Amino acid sequence: MASIYYHLPFGIQSSIDEKSNKHKLNCVKVNGTKSFSPAKVDYDEISITTATDDFEQKNRQNIPTKKQLVDPYRQGIIIEEGVGYRQTVVIRSYEVGPDKTATIESILNLLQETALNHVWMSGLLSDGFGATHGMMRNNLIWVVSRMQVQVDHYPIWGEVIEIDTWVGASGKNGMRRDWLLRSQATGIVFARATSTWVMMNQKTRRLSKMPDEVRAEISPWFIEKQAIINEEINPPEKINKLDNNAPYVRSNLKPKRSDLDMNHHVNNVKYVRWMLETIGDEFLENHQLSDIILEYRRECGSSDVVQSLCEPQEDDGFITSTGIINNLECNLNGNSVSSEILGASIGSLNKGPFSYTHLLQTKGDTRNEEIVRGKTTWKNKLSPFPFHP
Repeated sequence: MASIYYHLPFGIQSSIDEKSNKHKLNCVKVNGTKSFSPAKVDYDEISITTATDDFEQKNRQNIPTKKQLVDPYRQGIIIEEGVGYRQTVVIRSYEVGPDKTATIESILNLLQETALNHVWMSGLLSDGFGATHGMMRNNLIWVVSRMQVQVDHYPIWGEVIEIDTWVGASGKNGMRRDWLLRSQATGIVFARATSTWVMMNQKTRRLSKMPDEVRAEISPWFIEKQAIINEEINPPEKINKLDNNAPYVRSNLKPKRSDLDMNHHVNNVKYVRWMLETIGDEFLENHQLSDIILEYRRECGSSDVVQSLCEPQEDDGFITSTGIINNLECNLNGNSVSSEILGASIGSLNKGPFSYTHLLQTKGDTRNEEIVRGKTTWKNKLSPFPFHP
């Protein structure tokens, strides 16, 4: 008789008998103590139906079935004539780095959270990860194909910021989502972001056209407004693919269980962490990321082994303690930079902005597969507090 094991709240482990649909307690853990035998509790069997589980889960989530204008729990409101969304958040201690400013990973997490909360408030959210009711009926999920974030200033610990987000059409079958982050106190814009999304069939893993019923759901929410305006004038250039001779390489990167999202894929924010790990620490301490572009190629699962490659842009001329100067490296891949060059004045060469090209790929026995291409642009870090909030 087969059993499916899972965990109930408060550390109670149980098993479910597929025929009787009853749960038997195996052990109880309280405040990290050793396991107690089920014989020491007053009950040893709980009958729970699947329908009850589904009802309780939906009741706990409290997913709106119609449009909401205000969400007091998330500090969110509907704006832009009833189709945009604004959320007020406070930068928390675990969202900042050593300089007390929010990390790029924290900003990306906030973008994802506000996007999902926007769908939540719309009343269109089904059980999926941001999927509408029509998408669920057609076995469709959203897949991000491209994303760009421009950061002018990084908010500091304890600062209150407002994040606006909205959606618009992207071609015939895609959707664009934009964000604007600003200081609540001063109105100064911290960052802008834009992304392009397409639909993928969850069963076949193939891209799909947008069904008419889904278009009817989401098109009333579209706004003809862009956070990063220059894309309409100058279409974004594609990021060149790096080869295996890239100067910076980190191999054997393996996803952890905590890196997976609700679709059981590696979270997009983890990609950025892997990319930045190939850049020297001293460069990161003295520079701030001002622009990042990501072009997604495929999903990354828990069993994939990932390689991160990085290369400075050819037109950048700068030097740091890592030995990068005019696209040369010191003590890497058997090459070295002359002592005369290394002895040059860092101050005279340390100009900007600087940019890197990135590539994440899976490592296979016969061939590698691209996960995401990236480009990062950096500027000198002047001060962790560029202005008073």
